[in-house]
This record gives sequence, structure tokens and C-alpha cells, in this order.
Amino acid sequence: MHEILDWIYSIVVALFLAMLIHIFLFVPTKVSGSSMYPTLTNGEYLIVSKISHVLRETPNYGDIVIIDSRTHRERSWMDDLTEPLDNYIAIFEHSTQGHNIWVKRVIGRPGDKLEFHDGHVYRNGEKLDEPYINEPMEFSMDGSYTVPEGDVFVMGDNRNHSSDSRFIGPVPIDHVLGKVCLQL
Repeated sequence: MHEILDWIYSIVVALFLAMLIHIFLFVPTKVSGSSMYPTLTNGEYLIVSKISHVLRETPNYGDIVIIDSRTHRERSWMDDLTEPLDNYIAIFEHSTQGHNIWVKRVIGRPGDKLEFHDGHVYRNGEKLDEPYINEPMEFSMDGSYTVPEGDVFVMGDNRNHSSDSRFIGPVPIDHVLGKVCLQL
């Protein structure tokens, strides 16, 4: 009986530590779709660092991040607790995969003035050098857009086939769930 209790205790401690790691440090995820092609491909596995999310750090230009696309809803601590579990279930059971968590590239930070014309993105008046995009962007916009404080602007590398900040608006920093640190 003592040995069984030791095993149960060990399993409970291991699960608790695994959940802490997945909630606050790292989580695996799987790419679904082609919005980041050619950088990331459908079905590719990624390891995401959640440290920047926990510390509420603003990601840098060019960072590939995981976002909660439900930008018009408040996030709670419960979201951070349940998403790792949902993520694991989706890796093994594709039909349970949610469509709220997206992988995108950071294009604009708070206060940046963005323009979209001639197939290119301009940040603060300078054309971005983007060797990672799939093809020239067909999207254009009259005037400019300034990224609000506390938000970032994200886009997919497959610009003509990506739902991103052009359509959902800027992404609050607390909706940036982590930064891709490893492609598998």
C-alpha cells in the first residue's frame, strides 16, 4: 500500500510540474493552415516560449508569435490555465482544434505608423525588407494606421492568404501568448 501511495504522489507531482511548465514557460503547438507559408507549413510542430506572455513584454519586430485572435474580448487567468490542455488535445485530435489561436509575425509595435501600398508594408515611412513573405501583397490602404499603445500589429507571411491585424485589428499585448522559439 505504501508503494502505491508513493507512485500516486509521484504522478501527481509530475503532472503539477508539467502544467506549471506549460502554463508559464513552454508549450508545443501545431501549425494549422498556410497563412505563414513559406516560413511555417501546415502540420509543422513548434515550441512556444510563454515567458514573454507571463511578463507582458512587447514582442520585437519580426518575432513569430502565437496570438489569441479574439481581440475584442478580455482575457482572464482562466484562459492561461485551460489553453495548454486544449492545445495538447488538439495535437492528438484534430477535430477539437480551436480556431482562435493564430501564429503570425509582428510587423508593428505601439506608436508605429503603418502604410500598405504598392505590394509592400511601410513602417514609419520606410519600406520593410521582407524576404520571408510568399509573394507581393495585393492589399492596399489609403492613408496610414498608427498602432495603439498596448497593442501590436501582426501579419502572416503568406499575405494574400492570411487573416491578421488587417482584418481583426491590433492585438493587445496580453493576447500575445508566446513567441516561437523552435520549429520541429
